[in-house]
Amino acid sequence: MSTAGPDLVVVIVTWNSAGEIRAALDSVLADLASTALDWRVIVVDSASTDGTPELIRADYPQVDLVASAENLGFGRANNLGLTRAGFGTEKSPRAGYLLNPDTITHPGATQILFDALMSADDIGWAGARLEYGDGSFQHGAFRFPGLRQLWAEFFPTPGRWIEGPFNGRYPRALYDAGEPFDVDFTLGATMMLRGEMIRQTGMFDLQFFMYCEEIDWAWRANRAGWRVVCAPKAVVTHLGGQSTSKIRPQSVINLWTSRMQLYVKYYPKWKVVLASKLIAAGMARKVKAERDPELRSAYETVRYTAIGMR
Repeated sequence: MSTAGPDLVVVIVTWNSAGEIRAALDSVLADLASTALDWRVIVVDSASTDGTPELIRADYPQVDLVASAENLGFGRANNLGLTRAGFGTEKSPRAGYLLNPDTITHPGATQILFDALMSADDIGWAGARLEYGDGSFQHGAFRFPGLRQLWAEFFPTPGRWIEGPFNGRYPRALYDAGEPFDVDFTLGATMMLRGEMIRQTGMFDLQFFMYCEEIDWAWRANRAGWRVVCAPKAVVTHLGGQSTSKIRPQSVINLWTSRMQLYVKYYPKWKVVLASKLIAAGMARKVKAERDPELRSAYETVRYTAIGMR
């Protein structure tokens, strides 16, 4: 496959992101300017009503803005950006970098990720070490979800298990060592993807509108023989990961709908049955404990959907 395109195309998807996109763009543009890479930045806006596209047009003429009249969802919007970048054509870039709008790129992070991605022919994906807004550590790499993670989601679990392999977490020592290490997947906040991996595996599966898209893609990449690595010397602040805003009922339904779609797609039948039982039991616990009637209704909806998985 020809790689006549740029070394790297950054794709950022926005939706009512006026309050955060400036920090994201300022930091990544400054970091890109410090590299020797041939790069391009594309922002795909999903029908924002808070002035996000107007802000980008006015203040960031170097950014290629795609303003959609509808909310495309995370996967579809990123696919649009990747397609506009030329992935899958004879001018495909060497790599695409999917970056959340609620991120702040630390100096050097982009080049470190690119170098990690290109350090071996079988590496198809690299993600950064994430920090919360206060500088504290944020888990940004995980094992593929299993039944143990579902248990930890709903039922009493020792704290050391929640922070460890039982709950799909990698040891802090691996991050602190500073060297790239193999993982199952990294969060969608920072996904640097080799062009050849994109060509072979396709882009995001559009059945996942808002959640689990990156897990699905990583699972496909893994089955195709591609490695995913976390490069902890590349540091990115992920502001959204520490949000304490009220849980929205529709977000609960969207999240668990995507999770159940993921389990059905990748689990054997016996595991789907066990997952459905765990989700139904866990949601029943949440229904009993929740005082908000709208959230209680959302949990009940998820419980009945889980029962139907069987």
